[in-house]
Amino acid sequence: MSASLTLVVLMAIMYGTGVYVMLEKSLTRILIGFLLVGNATNLLIFLMSGRAGDSPIIDGTTTGESAVDPVPQVLMLTAIVINFGVTAFILALIYRSWWLANLGDEGDDVTVDDEDVIDAEEAEVYHASLDEDDEAVRIQLLGAGDSSDDEEKGAGR
Repeated sequence: MSASLTLVVLMAIMYGTGVYVMLEKSLTRILIGFLLVGNATNLLIFLMSGRAGDSPIIDGTTTGESAVDPVPQVLMLTAIVINFGVTAFILALIYRSWWLANLGDEGDDVTVDDEDVIDAEEAEVYHASLDEDDEAVRIQLLGAGDSSDDEEKGAGR
């Protein structure tokens, strides 16, 4: 397959537009630019993949000369997955930025209800009892070995 001039021009326009749009400050424009660059990369891989031919699955009827190289297909699939992951990350950044911008003077502070204070006190009592339990287990398991360890430490001084 020879590269179509139309596809090459389209790929160049997508790269140029994507890079130009990504230079803006807005996260939404960065996302759009990244999507354009990702799709232009897929088009580049497609253009450079070579001629059309039979599927690369060896079933006895496919000869080596007529089979298509599967590596560009794998590269394109990998580029799509990476593009999707980065797009999801940028969308999360956009949402977080929007959420923080709409909070105004409150910032990231959350109002505390009386129920939250009671829950926090209960959690503190629970954690204190866990600490006491840990200390009791430590004394019970290590209690017999503490006296001999202390003697050895004292003798070493």
